[in-house]
Amino acid sequence: MLSEPAASPIAKTDQSESTLTPVENGASAVDYQQLVNKLHNITVDDSVDTSFGGDNSLTSAPVTTPPSSPSQNSLVNGSQVTSAEDSKVLLSTDEHGFSYVRYESELQMSDIMTLISKDLSEPYSIYTYRYFIHNWPDLCFLAKDGSVTIGAIVCKLDPHKRTLRKRGYIAMLAIDHSYRRKGIGSKLASLAINAMSGQQADEIVLETEVSNLSALHLYEKLGFVRDKRLYKYYLNGVDAFRLKLWLT
Repeated sequence: MLSEPAASPIAKTDQSESTLTPVENGASAVDYQQLVNKLHNITVDDSVDTSFGGDNSLTSAPVTTPPSSPSQNSLVNGSQVTSAEDSKVLLSTDEHGFSYVRYESELQMSDIMTLISKDLSEPYSIYTYRYFIHNWPDLCFLAKDGSVTIGAIVCKLDPHKRTLRKRGYIAMLAIDHSYRRKGIGSKLASLAINAMSGQQADEIVLETEVSNLSALHLYEKLGFVRDKRLYKYYLNGVDAFRLKLWLT
């Protein structure tokens, strides 16, 4: 729910740069197990019958190899790295000097939650974040301006309908309001798409509100098409589009 729009598929989203997926918040171990069961079913539910068309080509850039052992406050790809931790997972920088890194540790969880929660009308439990990030840490990417986290994307990848086919899922994508319209959402989405493609994903899906034109534009520009309309998908009763990108 998860652009240059910003947050992704879990609850409601703001219409500028968010895409969040509806998932109930878990406050207990029982709730957490129910959450896990529901999230597992998100990517395999194809029962909704309303279809939509679209045709765009993928325009994502390849993920670059992280530097082997950069030193603190060194220059990487022409941009200063502000910490040894970030330098270990640095993937690339852009023309604005923003750096893109892979999730590294629980110490980054607070920044991710703070960023994404700004675009939610209902808070997520930390269990929601941990479900995705702890199970698929290699599919979580951050955008940073110096030491400040300004964007995040959280995804998962697992077998589809008990077959050998693998389906990727963009769960959350959020960009800080003051950094939008700078291509950060597209860059983060491209990193995630390439990472899932590299792990033999056959397709990638997500959901976003039908009224979130900014998110729809971003994803369709990357090659996603409107696969289905999900009526009253969100907790606020708003419909969603399920978007899909075929990789094979």
